[in-house]
Amino acid sequence: MKDNGADPTVYVRERSRDGRKDLRYPAAPEPLAVPVYDNHCHLEIEDGDEPLSLEEQLDRASAVGIAGVVQSSGDIDSSRWAVAAAERDARVLAAVAIHPNDAPTYAEQGRLEEALGVIDELAGHPRVRAVGETGLDYFRTGEEGRPAQHASFEAHIDIAKRHGVALQIHDRDAHRDVLDTLRRVGAPERTVFHCFSGDEDMAHEAADAGYWVSFAGNITFKNAQNLRDALRVTPRDRILVETDAPFLTPTPHRGRPNAPYLVPVTVRFMAAELGADVDELSAQLAANTRAVYGEWT
Repeated sequence: MKDNGADPTVYVRERSRDGRKDLRYPAAPEPLAVPVYDNHCHLEIEDGDEPLSLEEQLDRASAVGIAGVVQSSGDIDSSRWAVAAAERDARVLAAVAIHPNDAPTYAEQGRLEEALGVIDELAGHPRVRAVGETGLDYFRTGEEGRPAQHASFEAHIDIAKRHGVALQIHDRDAHRDVLDTLRRVGAPERTVFHCFSGDEDMAHEAADAGYWVSFAGNITFKNAQNLRDALRVTPRDRILVETDAPFLTPTPHRGRPNAPYLVPVTVRFMAAELGADVDELSAQLAANTRAVYGEWT
């Protein structure tokens, strides 16, 4: 297994090697004139026919106007990897968490409290600027796992508030319960809906509550009109951009490996949808990202 540059622990994404998929990384897009940030990616996951090291990922991103990334996490190992990556390279900030789909597994093993303790400790690191990704996922986890998801989500909210860092939310098929939980227990000052999956009504509600709405490459998908509608009604100072790499590669590269250097594809698509100047939108996105996570150096 390849060392991806921050820690010997890396993950290999299971993908088809049957010759029917193009697993090459796409060509680099035209650089952005005004740099932006990828506020959510998973660079510990190897992908493609020729996986990239951490430095290769960041160098490709820098070359097209991506000033930095937030390396997000889903379990103890990936959280430690994120911190190691942020220590290694100033272009990386870390987010640490137990993913909602992993929380039931930790609970079944009797280790959820222990795992949350590790996240709490890591959240105190100066290069950790968010707790995430956490939240609720009713698509992959059934009724039996929901109590653990809810307990984990509320614990992560508490950790983010105590450490004064942002919260990155994973929300899949659980919109109402996520919003209600945030309202009931009190959201952190800076709360981000990562890879927003709601509609324009939810975007209105999130923005009215002071949350940020982050759009990934799936906003370019033909069947994602709900995301384009949500983008149009979200105040400009509440919009973020991300890859969720190696997932959700934007059109026209859908199905191929995703990486932070493809953020310009999504930014230009968003600008076109909004009828906005690309440079002006980029400047706004960069300012929004720093407002949530602080400065990278």
